[in-house]
Amino acid sequence: MTRRLIDTVIGVILTAVMLFPLYWMVNVSLTQPDRLRKDPPDLFPVNPTFAGYERVISDQLPYLLTSFVVGIGAVVLTIALSAPAAYALAKLRPRGRTVLNFVLLIAQMIPSIIMAMGFYLIFSTWGLLNTIPGMILADSTLAVPFGVLIFTAFMSGIPDELIAAAKIDGAGAWRTFRSVVLPISRNSLVTVALFTFLWAWSDFIFASTINRGGDLQPITIGIYRYIGNNTQDWNAIMATAVVASAPAALLLIIAQRYVAAGVTAGAVKD
Repeated sequence: MTRRLIDTVIGVILTAVMLFPLYWMVNVSLTQPDRLRKDPPDLFPVNPTFAGYERVISDQLPYLLTSFVVGIGAVVLTIALSAPAAYALAKLRPRGRTVLNFVLLIAQMIPSIIMAMGFYLIFSTWGLLNTIPGMILADSTLAVPFGVLIFTAFMSGIPDELIAAAKIDGAGAWRTFRSVVLPISRNSLVTVALFTFLWAWSDFIFASTINRGGDLQPITIGIYRYIGNNTQDWNAIMATAVVASAPAALLLIIAQRYVAAGVTAGAVKD
């Protein structure tokens, strides 16, 4: 009992230390501007103000909408490419699948800045610079290899008897994938969708490289510009950071049980 209590106390302390920067971000976003330089600083907001959040809505809303559209587009494109590819690797077992899996692992090790430079040259030829489709395509390149690996691990654990039963009923490979495999791959679907959205939502390198001068820019660029133009207005800057972090935190809370099952794909079956 004593050992368990000690472990609990240590866990609470470590969690508090890790979450303190998030708390301080919220605290500063609600603090009156004239109290931001108070020494010592207020641990709790005194006479909290929402002026910073009002400025976020008026100044940062277009950036938030752009990030949302890019995130949803990246999720759709990633799942549309990675799920069928994983099904082929896991159940159709084509030749060279071992080499392909190795290539997918290597693809995840390539630094984003190198890929961004390549995309800049390609997109300038294709006319995709400063466009939302260009950002969706760029962000999906990070998520597709991850999605294929997660889906492959999960689908490999699906009993072959289910696939055989579908074939006996006259279902082809595509019908089997769509009607049998995909519905029972819910955990991996949620996992891939969540991580893809978070990567697209937090992307800065691709956005700053291929969408530097466009009118539709994501929230990461919005925060970067906002800090550059308002280095003294920390109330509004922290409010922007809180609003930008809220969707990611909310999605993680809602989908945490699916993600826990999805990241152990292949070891746990529905």
